Amino acid sequence: MNPAVVNQKKENVKNYYGRILKTNEDLKTSACCTTDSLPDEIKSILKNIEPEILDKFYGCGSPIPKLLDGCTVLDLGSGTGRDVYVISKLVGQKGMSIGIDMTEEQLSVARKYQDAQMKKFGYTKANVDFKQGYIEDLKEAGIKDNSVDVVISNCVINLSPDKPQVFKEIFRVLKPGGELYFADVFTNARVPQEFHDDPLAYGECLGGALYIEDFRRILARLGCPDYRIVQKRRIDIDDPILAKKAGPVEFYSMTIRAFKLADLEDRCEDFGQAAYYQGTIDGCPNAFILDDHHTFVTGKPILVCGNTASMLMNTRYRKHFRVSGDKSRHFGLFPCGPAPSETKSTGKGGCC
Repeated sequence: MNPAVVNQKKENVKNYYGRILKTNEDLKTSACCTTDSLPDEIKSILKNIEPEILDKFYGCGSPIPKLLDGCTVLDLGSGTGRDVYVISKLVGQKGMSIGIDMTEEQLSVARKYQDAQMKKFGYTKANVDFKQGYIEDLKEAGIKDNSVDVVISNCVINLSPDKPQVFKEIFRVLKPGGELYFADVFTNARVPQEFHDDPLAYGECLGGALYIEDFRRILARLGCPDYRIVQKRRIDIDDPILAKKAGPVEFYSMTIRAFKLADLEDRCEDFGQAAYYQGTIDGCPNAFILDDHHTFVTGKPILVCGNTASMLMNTRYRKHFRVSGDKSRHFGLFPCGPAPSETKSTGKGGCC
């Protein structure tokens, strides 16, 4: 993409989220989800987040995975810091929660309440850091190679005019075995140029939505041939003008996880392995959901492909699983596939 066009899109997004939108009530397509869809643990933390931070939150879900205690977590497009502060509570005093955003108006709100939030959480020193910068250039913001355990993002990557560069930076900063866990808007086809160029459609997380197959190709080129969909929900566009410009393209809110692992293959292969969940992840005593086709019930052996085995045993989840077998014997392709997709409309939708 032409650098001038890239810069102009960045400026348009900065203006939209920094000056045009004052609270999430100003969104034209009801882009934000309500807290009704959030886990109870997150809802409890949100009760201790300053109201102004919540009022100016423009995310599309709750892309916050389990097992964050002591981790370093990076939130791309952190805005007023809602998820950064939630993460701050989850990682604990020994962890670190970092937010990066390009919009000064958003960051000023996040920084204003830092001391108050640390006091509410009972911390003797801050475990949050807000950086101004672009998610396409995390190095400029001071994020080092292999320094982050988990990268999250809440309906922000669709706003980037250079998505391949964003994912390149994500996998640069992730530690080996680190996790990308994010919510965003995806499509079943590439959006028409007219829709992509519409300022309202772009600002409301629709015009820049990524075609899911293009996303797959981007990750594959970065050495990540296997990602997992955790949740998926159909989005309707109520605005008739935007709907006409979008044409027959279907929009979905998805929560996705991917890992920085060197041994993943581009197909699910069968090595005769089985995984046992030990029921030891906080909040998941009876079962743990890895993705839309892997729910591990405590104590029950589940046959898994080699990629899934690696995701469980070569990441921070390893202490909570036991995997039998190894890769010394191969049995061909593994019948690994997603459950039937949930396509129920959210009713309004930009990013829910």
